[in-house]
Amino acid sequence: MTESVIEARGITMRYGTTDVLKGIDLTVTTGEVMCLLGPNGAGKSTTIEILEGFRNRSAGEVRVLGADPADADGVWRNRIGVVQQSWRDHATWKVADLIRHFARYYTNPYSADELLDLVGLSAKAGQRLATLSGGQRRRLDVALGIIGRPELLFLDEPTAGFDPQARRTFHDLIATMRNNTGMSVVLTTHDMAEAERLADTVAILIAGRIRVCGALDELTHAVTEKSLVRWTAPDGTRCEENTAEPEKLVYELTRTFDGPIPGLQVIRPTLEDTYLALVREQETT
Repeated sequence: MTESVIEARGITMRYGTTDVLKGIDLTVTTGEVMCLLGPNGAGKSTTIEILEGFRNRSAGEVRVLGADPADADGVWRNRIGVVQQSWRDHATWKVADLIRHFARYYTNPYSADELLDLVGLSAKAGQRLATLSGGQRRRLDVALGIIGRPELLFLDEPTAGFDPQARRTFHDLIATMRNNTGMSVVLTTHDMAEAERLADTVAILIAGRIRVCGALDELTHAVTEKSLVRWTAPDGTRCEENTAEPEKLVYELTRTFDGPIPGLQVIRPTLEDTYLALVREQETT
């Protein structure tokens, strides 16, 4: 059986009389990449901070790497990595010096040279933080998050400010680390393409509740979004139909044409379609 690195049941977070989280259940297994999606204010960052042990929950049960994050010690924290939405460091620190400073707190850290090469900042090793661009600063955030070779990595909107090439490099890095070390990852993002590329499992959080959670191909079945089927009629007319049962329609067309269907296209709902459908549903309730 695959071991769970996160088991959360009924997480509630209350500020005054307002419930920000309303009973969150999550399970993440060893080597799994889970992506937490949701609009601003849905509770994504609050959920992540509770799992990281940076925020105390109001109610619920949480086990992360076998411990309650609210009571975890330094040995436990040595096993996780965290990349928050932003860090604040002294602008005069040099990049490699900052990495070496952080490395002192871990039992088996990457060397500064190895880590800078991994995140593409080798040329900036001697530069001060104040001279880095937004994207370069974000790469350094990621480097500090993975410096201790974590078993579990939390990424809160990790590629904000990345250009497309840097984003692809980062995705490859996370995939390589997961494949080579069995590292588990929990990330939040607003980038649907990033979620589709990285995630094994996606949980969509809306108004403090997990609306759907599962593998990418399972999510579209949880929402009544239809597929678009297009084909070319015998007279050359371009036809299309929205249907919840594209396989059935294609089968019927195959019988009608008694063979291959000219110009056939089946366009299934994307993760973005599923996400937007759930957001629209919430806005109308």
